[in-house]
Amino acid sequence: MQGVQTQIEELETKLAFQELTVEELNQEVIKLNRLVSHQQHQIHMLIGKLQDMEPSNMATQAEETPPPHY
Repeated sequence: MQGVQTQIEELETKLAFQELTVEELNQEVIKLNRLVSHQQHQIHMLIGKLQDMEPSNMATQAEETPPPHY
């Protein structure tokens, strides 16, 4: 009976370790998710600033010169 009790204790120890590991990984995922969200926000802000700074080099349809055959 001693062997079964030892096995149970080992399994309980492994389970506790796994639960701790899962919680630590969960916290890392939460931190990374916040980081990605923050970076996405910064990228959107940069895109907006770049679009405000540089007007498009492409002519609009109204500005486009008609081809010579017209």
